[in-house]
Amino acid sequence: MTGYHTLAETEKAMATHLKGLPIDMAAAEAVSNLYRAANIARNHLTQTVLKDVDLTWTAFVVLWVTWMWDGIESRHAAEEAAISKATLTGVVQTLERRGLLARFGDSDDRRLVRLRLTNEGRSLMQKLYPVFNAEEQFIVSTLSPRVRSTMTRGLRAIVAHLESQSDTRRP
Repeated sequence: MTGYHTLAETEKAMATHLKGLPIDMAAAEAVSNLYRAANIARNHLTQTVLKDVDLTWTAFVVLWVTWMWDGIESRHAAEEAAISKATLTGVVQTLERRGLLARFGDSDDRRLVRLRLTNEGRSLMQKLYPVFNAEEQFIVSTLSPRVRSTMTRGLRAIVAHLESQSDTRRP
């Protein structure tokens, strides 16, 4: 594939280009591998599971958070999916046309828009998630239960750290 480099090639290029710079190479490699693993896992799940039901990754995440919270404010769905409110609008319109999601006003504050899965949307997620999870299992299948647990704790620690500190790091 043109423009694609293996993990070993990427790490070798990093070591070459960053040599002599005052950086923490272990931190750079850890974050680089975190990013690379997240992207390759996302692409794998998109190609093996979501493509078959004509969902993008973003549409799946919007359905997922709406399903998990039994409905969600649109602004929170955008935050959870790490997308802008404008992008969410297009995703929601597509999911509405497909009969998977419904929008409605909040009973306490009419300025807020809430999202809720339709019966069809709930049914899709209940059928889709076991297939999705089978691929999640495949993704981590080379890791022992102990390594998975350690990895999960480490990733949770990163998430908790950034959730608690992200506002203090902005210029």
